[in-house]
Amino acid sequence: MKLRAALAFVVVGAFALSGCTGWTGPEQVREPAGPGGGEARLVAFDSCETALRELRSAAGASPVEPLPPAERGGVSGNEGNPEAETGDAKVVPARPQSSPGVAEGEARSPDSAPEEHSGTNNHEAGVEEPDLAYTDGSRIVTVAGGVLRVVDVDTRTVTSTVEVPGGAASNLLVDGDRALVVGDEAELTLVDLSTTARVLGTLRTEGGYVDARLVEGTARVVVSSAPAVAEPARAESTGGIDDWLPRYELARPDGTTTSGRLVDCDRVSHPETYRPTAILSVLTIDLSGELGTGDPVAIAAGGATVYGTADSLYIANPAGEDTEIFQFDITGDGPARHVASGRVEGTLLNQYAMSEYEDTLRVATTRSGEVDRTDGRDIAGSTDSAVSVLAREGDTLNQIGGLEGLGPGERIYAVRFFGPVGYVVTFRETDPLYTLDLRDPRSPKAVGELKITGYSAYLHNAGEGRLIGVGQEADERGRVLGVQVSLFDVSHAAAPRRLAQHQLSGGMALVEHDTHAFLYWEPERMLLLPTDTGVLVLRVSEANVTELGVLGEGESVSRTLVVGDEIWTVADSGLAVYDLAGLTPLATVPF
Repeated sequence: MKLRAALAFVVVGAFALSGCTGWTGPEQVREPAGPGGGEARLVAFDSCETALRELRSAAGASPVEPLPPAERGGVSGNEGNPEAETGDAKVVPARPQSSPGVAEGEARSPDSAPEEHSGTNNHEAGVEEPDLAYTDGSRIVTVAGGVLRVVDVDTRTVTSTVEVPGGAASNLLVDGDRALVVGDEAELTLVDLSTTARVLGTLRTEGGYVDARLVEGTARVVVSSAPAVAEPARAESTGGIDDWLPRYELARPDGTTTSGRLVDCDRVSHPETYRPTAILSVLTIDLSGELGTGDPVAIAAGGATVYGTADSLYIANPAGEDTEIFQFDITGDGPARHVASGRVEGTLLNQYAMSEYEDTLRVATTRSGEVDRTDGRDIAGSTDSAVSVLAREGDTLNQIGGLEGLGPGERIYAVRFFGPVGYVVTFRETDPLYTLDLRDPRSPKAVGELKITGYSAYLHNAGEGRLIGVGQEADERGRVLGVQVSLFDVSHAAAPRRLAQHQLSGGMALVEHDTHAFLYWEPERMLLLPTDTGVLVLRVSEANVTELGVLGEGESVSRTLVVGDEIWTVADSGLAVYDLAGLTPLATVPF
């Protein structure tokens, strides 16, 4: 059947969502692929001389010519000068208490205790991900356009405003009274939130920010830096190791700065076969201490997708039609330690395509097929998706099992694993839908099917054998019609079915490209979805999805938070407060 979505339910063990203890589905309908994939073992450089020689050789660029600083990104030309100046962090006085941003309704007593509150929509429990808004039930901390603001929940006022150096900050991690603000330009700013917010230091590194994770007060920040090397054909003069390795500049509150090489040569490793188009660095930042250089370790490789657990950080890097995966041990508060690498066929959708479970790593990928030269699209049926199961053996992530042939001619649009259970959605012009049993990681099986129109771009566990999918509805010709929210019954893994759906004509839910925009408030079974026309509020019952209303209609809301009996919405223009029970507006806090 054409123009439908493929919702492939991947069952990888005892069924946590459904509460089932045994597999009752039919026998497999497609033979699993045998172990495959390849290795991406790392080798460390033993000296700067060796590093320079091998980096040049691998790049085919010997000698090399430095790129101008503007093409390299990050730190400018004050390297090595401890007196070099940086932009100062400007603290703007808070909005006076006599001018609260309250539109109507009374604020709670400022002496009240922190309220029950929502958190960031993180992939793994206990592993915080950077986001543009955070609450601890007493205050809300936001960052947008390089400005950090602290809002008191009780008085509904902005109590501190800090202009972050660089002006490009867009995400933050918070632990207690400390916030680490990160920007796309690989600029990290540590902020003290204990009284009036103030900057404690800023670390600028050459390159671009990839992602970060926070576990028990320690942040691991991933940065990718392009070597300052021109194309080989332009290389006519020699360059040293500093043209290959990233540099840093650290600014302190007293106005002094230090700068230098971010990572030493003996802390840089490389795959056995590689082309050094980037240097990938993992920094370790203790939010409770002083900001330093992050004690980094580095790999001569790129990195695009980061997935973290409490003990491991995985970084995936596209390598042609394959994907390299690097695993780092992040236990303790010391520097990250590379422990294993591997390779799988195909490319990843996002971090949800990776999931660690019982000493294995499950990876869902789409494998590209032949391309039609007339329109650049994959030839129908030549593309498919696969699930690979990797296990660490020494310093290698070896593939011990795999299943291929999912959704021929289609690509993965959503994937999610919950402990021993996982789900994959594929979509294009055909709809082979698969249920996958991966309880035995060495012998996966394919069973069952479900057919729906449209697709889900994000999947979320709603408990009691229920799964929420958010994406787009589509007609029989594959044209998208608008936001679609589906409620699936997955209590019988061999026979998944859709119980209910809700559609919003036209538009798109932000969660389709930003999973942190999703909020499911389980105590009220309330789903809050920022869209391009406002926040869609739904009630998700055991068998139905009911619309409760739309908040901030016509406004560009990027996040929603629940604090006590209130809903807070976050937009560039400010915050708005609504009653949780009736959705009535209570206040605004303009920025």
